[in-house]
Amino acid sequence: MTPDEDRGSREPGTPDDAVEGLAWLGRAPSARSNALFTALWHLGRAALRISGLKVTVEGTENRPAGGGYLLAIGGHRRWIDGPLVYLISPREPRIWYLGSGASIFRRRWLERLLRIAGGVLPVYRGGTDVEVHLASAEAVLGAGAIFAIYPEGTRHNPPGELGRFRRGIGYIALRTGAPILPVALAGTVELYRGRRIAYRILPPVTALELLGRSAPPAADSPDERDAIAAISDGLRSLIEPHYGMLATAAVDPPGRRHWHWLTGLFD
Repeated sequence: MTPDEDRGSREPGTPDDAVEGLAWLGRAPSARSNALFTALWHLGRAALRISGLKVTVEGTENRPAGGGYLLAIGGHRRWIDGPLVYLISPREPRIWYLGSGASIFRRRWLERLLRIAGGVLPVYRGGTDVEVHLASAEAVLGAGAIFAIYPEGTRHNPPGELGRFRRGIGYIALRTGAPILPVALAGTVELYRGRRIAYRILPPVTALELLGRSAPPAADSPDERDAIAAISDGLRSLIEPHYGMLATAAVDPPGRRHWHWLTGLFD
């Protein structure tokens, strides 16, 4: 089964020999940090301090003590979003992203680095069946790690608004039964010294709670397709008001922007 919007032609930048998910990684994901990721995590936190970005994290009491959950982040707007979430989260249990291979792997050195460090499981829009990504999620969750998704599926949505959530998050949440930790991230459309960025963690929720039912629908049924859409839409409804508030609060007054080159550093 593949959600309808994930079918079709492959996105630009997809290599002919593109490999996705666990097949690309070539090993089982782990909740533990290897030496390279640990070094990059400490280096990144130092770079974040030097950058002068003012990051506010709210709702840490809602973050589960261990892993084994889905992290759904609303508000993906710039290259920094993925690294930033790593750096403002505990180093362990590991976060593993379902990320766009066409966007992330435009630089061969970065693909090699991420294959060793871990933390990314690539997807190519219009590529293989969603079951590949369900298998990735199950492996990450089974290892006690955290499976992260930007449910909008693109960075190209208007500032201050969340785009429609793709159905993949609903499908994975329903099939795995894992708790979902909703997050709103705002303030990364432009980057410069002193830029205010807000990250708000909301209380965990399950797919069945979003549906208001006690048991999942039959697999591959019309009822399940409707449930997947309802989960994705319900999750967006939870995050959207928080994202709107944070985006408004993160607007800086007019003035000179120092280090504005940060905006397009890895775009």
